[in-house]
Amino acid sequence: MWDDIKTVDECSLYSQSNGLIGRSWAMVFISGGYQVKIYDNQPGQAARAITEIRKQMEELEEARMLRGDLSAAQQLALLSCYEDLAPALEGAFFVQECVFEELEVKQSVFREVERFVGEAVILSSSTSCLVPSSVFAKVQERSRCLVSHPVNPPYYVKLVELVPHPETMAAVMDATHSLMTKVGQVPVLLRKEIDGFAVNRVQAAIIAESWRLVQDGVISVKDIDLVMSEGLGMRYAFIGPMETMHLNAPEGLEDYMRRYGEGIARLLNSFGPVPDFFGEPAKRVVKEMSELIPSDQQHLSARKEKRDLLLMHLAKLKKDH
Repeated sequence: MWDDIKTVDECSLYSQSNGLIGRSWAMVFISGGYQVKIYDNQPGQAARAITEIRKQMEELEEARMLRGDLSAAQQLALLSCYEDLAPALEGAFFVQECVFEELEVKQSVFREVERFVGEAVILSSSTSCLVPSSVFAKVQERSRCLVSHPVNPPYYVKLVELVPHPETMAAVMDATHSLMTKVGQVPVLLRKEIDGFAVNRVQAAIIAESWRLVQDGVISVKDIDLVMSEGLGMRYAFIGPMETMHLNAPEGLEDYMRRYGEGIARLLNSFGPVPDFFGEPAKRVVKEMSELIPSDQQHLSARKEKRDLLLMHLAKLKKDH
């Protein structure tokens, strides 16, 4: 029954925080030509989200970085906001929840949403750390539920992890994959749920070893970031670790492991326990980072704007190649 997804043009976005993820999802969906209804149970928040979206999209259009084939005005005409849930969900085929990371709140959201939608409507959560079996535990029809976990900020970083509930039908995963592809995201399918999904598990491994090297006095905060931004990240922006290994040996991946597998295993065995992110040694790492980029809102906001600008240009470069 989810084959009809291609013929319906309406998404509903459930947001309670007026946050970056919710706004970004709205921008992504309207860039693909879908009507989007934004709902927030806090008075005025959904309307404020549209005001912020309008500002961003006009800036993107001026910079010629707007996604999709429609003008900013045409895309914005697809947006509407609601403070009542029932009309926000009317006609939707896909519901994207974007509330904060609190399990009971998300469960309550989907229990309420399910009251107003038919069983053919796909229910999707933006959670980054809660597994689908927990998020959808109180949903009656769990075969249409999944996590669609974006990477922040989703408008510039196109990857989205699609994580199934143990009961999710394959047709739901396929339909969501098609939707995400159509709106310009790059979806990856997880075959089963796992704590942290794929992105956060890989990211946690990088964080742990980077933190350990700084905390143990091996390298500075500035230089470990350069290891990624000017080293590994240069090639990982276009090819992943598996292809990197495959290309870094004359005869491919098997040859790479023959040459370097024992050394990799030796290094992994030397990594030690998970670092202490909160104790006295951790304070030195935080202090060093704060000396490079002070933790006040002015400095952090300026750096985030620069990050987004760089990601915007990288996204354009990847598109052009």
